[in-house]
Amino acid sequence: MENFDLEKEKISKLIKKFAIPCVISMVVAALYNIVDQIFIGWSDAGAFGNAATNIVYPFTVISLAFALLIGDGAAALFNLSLGAKDKEKANKSIGNGLIFLFLISIILTIVGLVFNKQILALFGGNPNEAECYQYAKDYLKIICYGLPFYIIGQGLNASIRSDGSPKYAMFATIIGAVSNIILDPIFIFVFKMSVKGAAIATVIGQILTFIASIIYLIKPKLFKINKESIKPNKDVCKKIISLGLASLITQLAIVIIIAVANNLVGKYGYVTIASTGVAYGVVTPLAVIGICMKVFGIVVSIVIGISLGGMPIIGYNIGAGNISRVKETIKYILIINFIIGFVAFILFELFPTVIINIFGNGNSVEYLEYARYCLNIFLGGIVLTCLIKSMSILLQSMGAGLKSTLLALARDVIFFVPAIIIIATLTNSVVAMLWSAVVADVLAFITGTVLLISELKRIENSIN
Repeated sequence: MENFDLEKEKISKLIKKFAIPCVISMVVAALYNIVDQIFIGWSDAGAFGNAATNIVYPFTVISLAFALLIGDGAAALFNLSLGAKDKEKANKSIGNGLIFLFLISIILTIVGLVFNKQILALFGGNPNEAECYQYAKDYLKIICYGLPFYIIGQGLNASIRSDGSPKYAMFATIIGAVSNIILDPIFIFVFKMSVKGAAIATVIGQILTFIASIIYLIKPKLFKINKESIKPNKDVCKKIISLGLASLITQLAIVIIIAVANNLVGKYGYVTIASTGVAYGVVTPLAVIGICMKVFGIVVSIVIGISLGGMPIIGYNIGAGNISRVKETIKYILIINFIIGFVAFILFELFPTVIINIFGNGNSVEYLEYARYCLNIFLGGIVLTCLIKSMSILLQSMGAGLKSTLLALARDVIFFVPAIIIIATLTNSVVAMLWSAVVADVLAFITGTVLLISELKRIENSIN
């Protein structure tokens, strides 16, 4: 790249240049939902509003999943093509990705508006919980109107980073998030629009990110958007999907986790008794699990941001046949993410009440007790989770789409889903089921280590 010598410059310096803006972008993107959760928690909607956003959250993640499928896949192909000096293919990867993003955004918007009742039911929405259900219905409808802006804006972010403009990619994300943070209290408290206000503020922020991303396309550095680059190419589209599949699976896995957990809460929430002798019910676990997933999302966003920051370095040097720099980059990224995971672990174990009280006060004893269980147990394997998520992105950066996808599936689907269903069924407890996350972390970490080592050996053998 023009301003980054990916073949010779010091790895730590390159990681800093690419990862810091990327981390900020990812964290700020994660703040869209967590900020809503905080302000809603302090509003009249309280736990009911937070439970409602947790019901809608999986559909938002599905939209992000498809944005990253296309956006990260196109960016990965762009980097690999650039390293191999194939300028035409590099241009096509970005152009085809843009068209892909537009089509999928329209499809998901229609699905969200037409099948809103089915979507709410799928993710634990229960009409019998009337107040919570109405909040969820209102939130989903408004969010759907912003999906095209959200999907295209998030999808283009990876392309902008790969074009050598990580700071602009960061700016595009920040402008939307800052807008959301400013507008949330205005719509929720000043205009007294409650959950609806949070949704409107979120959509406005997404529109601003979209506009900033589109403006960048007027004069990019390394790729060109023209009639030839946007012309659909079957081979390019297949490769984009292959390389971006891990990002899709990583996000969809979150959807599966929340969907399964929400439905198990609906089944066992009223038969799990707190230390006070009162059942936890449904609204309390729904709200708490939603908050924990958002907090979890902040940590994972940092890890993924650092890992994505290494994508241009890894992809370029694989294309250039420089395996030593690939190994050095991977080692550096894993060490950083281990430290991040360890710090998060200490915070979750020692300060769970402090963290949960950020999202509102005046909560019941049962609410605070379940929150402590969630942070201590459900997020107890966060160190391993950070390494697993990092390994998945690293495999994607190396062009190993299948292995990356397998690892993403391993932690959140292959191991977690059976574990949570079995534990919840055997114990009839929404507390005991939280241990399923730790089981999945241990098994997936072993799987990820094997896959990463095998892929490094494969690349080394192919180069030599």
